[in-house]
Amino acid sequence: MIYFITLLCGLLFGFGLALSEMTNPAVVIGFLDIFGNWNPSLIIVMAAAVAVSMIGYLISKKQIKPLLTDLWSLPTAKIIDSKLILGSALFGIGWGLSGYCPGPGLTALINNPAEGLYFVIALIAGSALYQFQPTK
Repeated sequence: MIYFITLLCGLLFGFGLALSEMTNPAVVIGFLDIFGNWNPSLIIVMAAAVAVSMIGYLISKKQIKPLLTDLWSLPTAKIIDSKLILGSALFGIGWGLSGYCPGPGLTALINNPAEGLYFVIALIAGSALYQFQPTK
């Protein structure tokens, strides 16, 4: 059952990305270009995502345990350090330059295979570089 629910959630997420045109880098870059030809349409997408997440979070806080597993898997880190800031900045720069974040970037393998392949290779390389971070 968990695999079916996971598949259903993934399909719903992918449908939402396609419907909102988050899979189109031109729309995403248009949203980020606030001093140029700005396209504010993704504000609605962002507001809907925050609202749905907030409702889900509020419901989860009232549950004793998750519906489909035994334990909650919620982030516990509360420290804002240089690694978090640098990683966030790199993510944002990459998103702004390419118009892709990881979810929509994977859809580019189908929508725009040549560009999508470059993005996915860079995504994998960046993830692999994480393994080489200095430890304290």
